[in-house]
Amino acid sequence: MISDKENNTSSYKANDHLANERTYLAWIRTGIGIMAFGFVVVKFSLFVKQIGVVLQTKPASASHGYSNVIGIILVALGMLAILFAFLQYRRTEKQLKTGSYVPTTLLTTLLTGVLFLISILLIAYLLQSV
Repeated sequence: MISDKENNTSSYKANDHLANERTYLAWIRTGIGIMAFGFVVVKFSLFVKQIGVVLQTKPASASHGYSNVIGIILVALGMLAILFAFLQYRRTEKQLKTGSYVPTTLLTTLLTGVLFLISILLIAYLLQSV
C-alpha cells in the first residue's frame, strides 16, 4: 500500500511537470506574437512605400526610417524567445527529475529589457514621423 506522502510526492512531480509544460507553451505563444508583430511592422512599412509610389508622393527608393530593421529585430527576438524557452524548459525538466529545482527569472528579465528598449525605439521613430 502506498502512503499518502508517497502518493502526494508523485502527484506533485506530475503537477510540476505539467506546470513546466504550460509555462513553455506560454513562452512559445509569446515568441510567436513577437514574431507576428515584427512581420506586421515590416509589411506595413512596405505597404506605406507602395502607397507612396501609387499616389506619387514619394519615390520607390525613399527611406521610411528604421521600421524594417525594427521588424526584423522583433522577428529575431521572437525566435530567440522560443529557443531560450525550450532551453529553460529542458533545464527545469532536468531539475524537477533530480529534485534540485532552482527558479530563475533570467529569461523574463532579458525579454522585458529588450522589449522595453525596442518600445523606446518605436516611440522615437513614431515621434519623428509625426
